Amino acid sequence: MKYSNLFGKTIKQTKKDITAVSHKLLHQGGFIRENVAGRYFMLPLGMRVRQKIINVIREEMNNSGALEMLAPTLHPLELWKETNRTNETGFELTTVTDRRGAEFALGGTAEEMFVDLVRNFKLSYKDLPFNIYQFSTKFRDELRARYGLLRTREFTMKDAYSFDADEESFKKVYALMAETYTKIFEKMGLKTYIVAADNGYIGGEYCHEFVVEHEIGESRFFVSEDGNYCAHEDIAKFKREEINTREKEKPFEVFDQPQWVQTMEDNQKHYKLPASRFLKNVVYKNRTTGEIIIAVTRGDLEVNKSKLEHVLNLVGQLEDATEEDLHKLGTKTGYVHSWGHKAKYIGDLSLTTVKNFIGGQKEDTTDSRNVNYGRDFKCEMLADIALAKAGYLTENGKSKFVEKLGIEVGNVFQLGYHYTKKMHDATFIDKNGKEVPYYMGCYGIGIERTMAAIAEIYNDEKGIVWPEIVSPFKVHLLVIGLEDESVKKRAEEVYKKLLESGVEVLYDDREDVTAGEKFADADLIGCPYRVVVSKKTGDKVEVKRRGENKVALHNLTDLEQIVQRQMI
Repeated sequence: MKYSNLFGKTIKQTKKDITAVSHKLLHQGGFIRENVAGRYFMLPLGMRVRQKIINVIREEMNNSGALEMLAPTLHPLELWKETNRTNETGFELTTVTDRRGAEFALGGTAEEMFVDLVRNFKLSYKDLPFNIYQFSTKFRDELRARYGLLRTREFTMKDAYSFDADEESFKKVYALMAETYTKIFEKMGLKTYIVAADNGYIGGEYCHEFVVEHEIGESRFFVSEDGNYCAHEDIAKFKREEINTREKEKPFEVFDQPQWVQTMEDNQKHYKLPASRFLKNVVYKNRTTGEIIIAVTRGDLEVNKSKLEHVLNLVGQLEDATEEDLHKLGTKTGYVHSWGHKAKYIGDLSLTTVKNFIGGQKEDTTDSRNVNYGRDFKCEMLADIALAKAGYLTENGKSKFVEKLGIEVGNVFQLGYHYTKKMHDATFIDKNGKEVPYYMGCYGIGIERTMAAIAEIYNDEKGIVWPEIVSPFKVHLLVIGLEDESVKKRAEEVYKKLLESGVEVLYDDREDVTAGEKFADADLIGCPYRVVVSKKTGDKVEVKRRGENKVALHNLTDLEQIVQRQMI
């Protein structure tokens, strides 16, 4: 391709609100342009990178035995209602109504669609297992789109759905997909952590995210120092420290307390004790039923809402209680009791690690002390509802957590019977002639998010340094001194020779641009090889790999071999 014919050129400046490196470089390099918040045009250079990423994924998915297909973008809303995900999704659905009055959702994920397809085939156990996938546009009405392609409202996803006869068969597919994903990301130069995570609105019992470590990432996860544990903060399990369990239980009492003691910090200052010695209450409301849930934990721990939702089987249904909600309980912020309100009480496991808590019944000038779980109060249940933090011990107590941030580029989900038992007739005929629900899994990779992750990892002060497998072109051909007919002729000869050799070339044929501008643009765009033709190079060409300083002169006849063998 000749640069003069390229739609979407490089620019020097970007908007001040563009903060992510990948967003800035992809914008400056002429790969993307924003339409409205969270929705992007993929310009020709970006389209080439996008297609290279898809090609890598497609090859490995096909090698795994998965079969590519394509589902409609508009999903009949009744399918989402069949699984009740119209009320349970973790993002707001975008819906449309056609001229017949039929309601549709713009697909944010496609489990219901694929189940609907498969159940209409009336398959038997002989047809199983199989894994079908697609590359399709997804729509999610994100509350806050940001960081360019890292968090958008419209994007391309490779989503796959496996159908198995039972859990044993499924586990083989799940392991194969994890292996396949590792190969995919390694091919594109991305080192990923396989992070145990929360299934969220997708459903099922377990899942794993593929996360590229990076400070701009929104996935916070923990890796044990011994390397034997890796989990997202939403589900990470840890060992609660025993605070003073050998201490003798003292008599419960209500006692006078200065009115200025309001917060956990006030408690620590006044009593000169660590936060672990106090009770903490956090109040939530079920957004569907209005029921109030009070989470009770040790004062040094924070409540993990995701864990709490799973304990209550209310994924995506809890929200922070308001002052109005607290008023209806007969209390206010800072005065919530650890027992006695008309609410559902759920306690963290840490409540059994302390003797003689302070707190739990705060009033204006009094509180309670020597409070012991089991003797003085009980919750409806004790469960793991606390947030893990760096330095905490793993559940087995053998190692400590190291906190990391990363960009989620893919995920694999165990779905089990989550959809096939909710959707009627989602069954196959087993060996005994009985109708049995399918056992499912699903597997996603975000295409544009992967592009952004690569740009975040592979760049320098001059621009992007694309891994060769996803680069828009292999060679960026620059010509210095096009006004000289001999140089121009030589450049055309090199361009033609490379194309005939099957090498993808971006040929900067601009006549009104300085050499410095051409070099800067080549560095910004980031193709693996820069080849220069000028009067200085004579009958040779100057070859340089992007990201390296070494420059060498070579004969044109050697150029094809140099590029194909990645040798300079």
